[in-house]
Amino acid sequence: MSSELAMADAATLVAGYRSGDFTPVQATEAALAQIERLDPHVHAMVLTDAEGALAAATASAQRWAAGEPRGPADGVPTTIKDILLVRGWPTRRGSALCAHLPPADQDSPAVQRLREGGAVFLGKNTTPEFGWKGVTHSPSYVPTTNPWNPGLTAGGSSGGAAAAVGLGMGAWSIGTDAGGSVRIPASFTGTVALKPTYGRIPAYPASPYGTLAHPGPMTRTVADAAVLLDLVSAPDHRDWFSLEAPSSSFTVGLHDGVANLRIAFSPDLGYGENDPQVEAAVRAAVEVFAAAGANVEEVAPIFHDPVSAFHTLWFPGAAKVVETFWTGEGDWERVDPELRAGISQFGQVDASAYLDATAVRMDLGRRMGAFHTTYDLLLTPTMPIAAFEAGLEVPRGWGRRWWTSWTPYTYPFNMTGQPALSLPCGFTGDGRPIGLQIVGPRHADGLVLRAGQAFTDHTDWHTRRPPMAMEER
Repeated sequence: MSSELAMADAATLVAGYRSGDFTPVQATEAALAQIERLDPHVHAMVLTDAEGALAAATASAQRWAAGEPRGPADGVPTTIKDILLVRGWPTRRGSALCAHLPPADQDSPAVQRLREGGAVFLGKNTTPEFGWKGVTHSPSYVPTTNPWNPGLTAGGSSGGAAAAVGLGMGAWSIGTDAGGSVRIPASFTGTVALKPTYGRIPAYPASPYGTLAHPGPMTRTVADAAVLLDLVSAPDHRDWFSLEAPSSSFTVGLHDGVANLRIAFSPDLGYGENDPQVEAAVRAAVEVFAAAGANVEEVAPIFHDPVSAFHTLWFPGAAKVVETFWTGEGDWERVDPELRAGISQFGQVDASAYLDATAVRMDLGRRMGAFHTTYDLLLTPTMPIAAFEAGLEVPRGWGRRWWTSWTPYTYPFNMTGQPALSLPCGFTGDGRPIGLQIVGPRHADGLVLRAGQAFTDHTDWHTRRPPMAMEER
């Protein structure tokens, strides 16, 4: 029964608290039991605060008993990626360069909103060093592995958050995504993640990756992602890019379906190459939208691969974050060797090259803006491949070096700032999850979530659970 409660989504937990079927304390104990039992296998957590979590759960239970809950996060067991600040906890960012830093004296905006809403913070999730790549390992931590097969990667850089959510170590998490970092691990672990419109969720401190970086909800259901986005979308004065609060809840219209929507499908954006099992699963998912009444059209290539411009924008940020936490001679050798290599190859650019990359980005945004005057949504695979061996930067025998070479469908939408949702749409023959990506125009987060909900209303992929999550021991 403990595993069943741990794997309940946030909406089910809140309904149970309201009816008195169980309490936040019981839900928190169940999540902590999952951490104790399963984290030694997947390494999703870098900090667990059982005492603090149980104290918060007890306070939440008292509010529910008094009929005075703070809202749909009250008592929900929650984890936070170890890039975001949580008051009283250290922020290690996956790096030995941050090991000496004191605990944070304030919360990041999304964390603050969740704390105000009564969420129960269980602990912090593993990240690669400074969240720089699409897998989750670093010189400081052993690899974070996959809930469906601990020999495989969970993806990254929010791999710890995805693995935790996928195994019931909390109902949901907040990750960050500057090139695919919530969507990559969602695809690899069979979970749900949204990279919202840039500015929709305020961020502080500002990311070294600039306006590529977005905080994002990581959940097991689209409905929970909508609720979590509601909770963390309030503007914050510390982020001058943050948008005004939405005019209505993202749950409004969530079940309105996709009938008559104009939906484009691009299997490869014109430059990717998919594993045949991934392509088959995504094409089957596209048919679900057509059967639900959408007007679906497979489209020709929309743009050329912007990876060179992305590298020019990305790696100077990586160089800057290493410089920020530099403490003295010898620190360079303590940094992830692949990160050092990336900084050496791409991280030192002149202003002209940076402006050229910015121009590519602006043109990409213009192209996608024009595209969405014809199509309401775009469907793609989240990833061209399923999860590969843990501890590697790229799949064995891949022949290319950088993580961007195996995640071509995610980083373009960090460059444009559009909302992009990943949700499960199938499995390979050997049981590895496959993800579908739904992309919408800027500010259409609600429409993207609505389409994701329509897909889950007609399929059951999101209900599948890793066997290890449900084994009572």
